[in-house]
Amino acid sequence: MTPVKTHQNRPLALSVLDLIPVRSGQTSGNALAASVALAQMADRLGFTRYWVAEHHNMQAVASTNPPVLMGILAARTERIRVGSGGIMLPNHSPLVIAEQLGILEAAFPGRIDVGFGRAPGSDPVISSYLRSSGAVSDVDAFEHNVADIGALLHPDGAALRLTSGQDYVLRATPAATGSAVVWMLGSSSFSAHLAARLGLPYVFANHFSGDGTTDALNLYRTEFTPSENLAAPRTFLTVNVSVADTAEEALALATPQLQLMARLRTGAPMGALLTVEQAAVADVTGAQAEIIEQMVRGWVIDTPAGAATRLHALADRFGVDEIMVVPGASEHSHDDLDTAPARVRALELLAAEVLAG
Repeated sequence: MTPVKTHQNRPLALSVLDLIPVRSGQTSGNALAASVALAQMADRLGFTRYWVAEHHNMQAVASTNPPVLMGILAARTERIRVGSGGIMLPNHSPLVIAEQLGILEAAFPGRIDVGFGRAPGSDPVISSYLRSSGAVSDVDAFEHNVADIGALLHPDGAALRLTSGQDYVLRATPAATGSAVVWMLGSSSFSAHLAARLGLPYVFANHFSGDGTTDALNLYRTEFTPSENLAAPRTFLTVNVSVADTAEEALALATPQLQLMARLRTGAPMGALLTVEQAAVADVTGAQAEIIEQMVRGWVIDTPAGAATRLHALADRFGVDEIMVVPGASEHSHDDLDTAPARVRALELLAAEVLAG
């Protein structure tokens, strides 16, 4: 499929960020099966990349281990790039992550992205337990560890200077012919500064921190220093979407996710993601209702044509030629537990409007 042009005559590509939501009645296996089918649909429709996140100890999210999930998804798709959005590096040993990514790139050459973030992906208890279980990274060492992983993934490897003065060569995988593309992720100016300084592609978390997107991207583009891997700034936009045949249906499909995020932000019990029918009768506090109203303004919740227009406008506004959508449409109580028909339908509708030019 050939992407259509934006208002500024740039092609607009689409990608997907998946948290692998677990809805009421589903098991982790059901949720993963639904996401595999969604990735396969994105692959067939011509989406550019399919990324998974890292979150821990959340009943509504099965995306806990990006490298494992990336292997599953890459094996079940044909051409789409598969990646992490992202791996929370302070939770992990850089060498272990580099080895995992090296294996993935060897198995699926030219299809592996890796996005690194500093956030823990959970609460302080889980973060502490992850580190006590063997992770040796920390937030203060983030920049150093990102650079180390990039070097370890390079076919030539990296040299570790021993106390004896000798160099000890380390490689993520033997006989590598290529390496995963490393992206910097963030929701603050720190990540923009770092990505620019290291000459890495950069993604700001517009889907949950949209107020700072303009400043972060301007900072990144202004300060960017070319590197061996990247000659000019490279970025895209992340956007929460719910697309259906009518705007009313799109809002109803988005409501379970909106309510879940409102509960998270108000410290209320989370639980599994509600179905559309359950969300329609769920109790919502005044504070949660205000948060939902604010999120609705930031999401793209619309008909296919309306959503396409808004995505093109966002691409023009932020000067990008790719948008990574976070499919926020939820399912009905009668839907098969191994499927996510509303999310599949949303991708189909978007592809028909944006990619089928």
